[in-house]
Amino acid sequence: MFLLTNELVFPDVQLADENGMLAIGGDLSVKRLTLAYKSGIFPWFNQGEPIIWYSPDPRMVLFPSELKISKSMKQVLRKKEFKVTFNQNFEQVIFNCKHIFRAADQGQTWITDEMQKAYVNLHKKGIAKSVEVWQNNELVGGLYGIDLGTIFCGESMFSKVSNASKMAFIYLVKKLETENYKLVDCQVYNNHLASLGAREIPREEFLKYLKST
Repeated sequence: MFLLTNELVFPDVQLADENGMLAIGGDLSVKRLTLAYKSGIFPWFNQGEPIIWYSPDPRMVLFPSELKISKSMKQVLRKKEFKVTFNQNFEQVIFNCKHIFRAADQGQTWITDEMQKAYVNLHKKGIAKSVEVWQNNELVGGLYGIDLGTIFCGESMFSKVSNASKMAFIYLVKKLETENYKLVDCQVYNNHLASLGAREIPREEFLKYLKST
C-alpha cells in the first residue's frame, strides 16, 4: 500500500491489493477527491483511522438501461406515496446516511465527521449531489454521490420507511438515463443493488468509461 504525501497524485490503480486497497494518507480536499473519483478511486475508512483509498476489481456498476424494477416496487411507484426531489437538502441526506442504524455494520458508520464535511464542500462546488424522498413533508429516504458528468458515483443511501431508498435510486437512474449518463458506479457488490440491476464489470472496463467522460 502506498503512502500519500501532500503532492496531488495517486499511484496506478493496478497496484491495488486483492481487496482493492491502494493507498493511505493524503487529505479530503475538493481537488484530491475530484482527482480520486476521476481516477476510479474512492476513500473508505472508519472514525479514528487514517484515510484509506480503494479501487476494487471487479467494480459494481449499473447501466441505466438495465435498471430492474420489481412488480411490488412498480405498485409503490403507482401509489405516489412519496415525493422525490434532487439537490434540495444535501446536508440532511448525508447526516441521515451517517446516523441511520445498519445492522450489517453493527451500528458503526464509515461516514466520519471529516468525510461529512468533505462531501458537503463537494456539494457546495456542485460536484456532490443528492436525491431526497419525502412522505408527508418529512425526509424519509435519499442518497448522495459524485457527479462526473456522464457517470454518477453513488456513495450512500438511507431509508426510514420501507422502499424509500429504492425510490431514490430508481428516480435517480431514470433521470440519468434521460440525460445520457453511461453508468452509476456502485463501487462494490451488494445484494440490494444487484436486485435493482447492478452488476460487476472488470476494473479495466470501468476505467475506460471514466476516461471517456
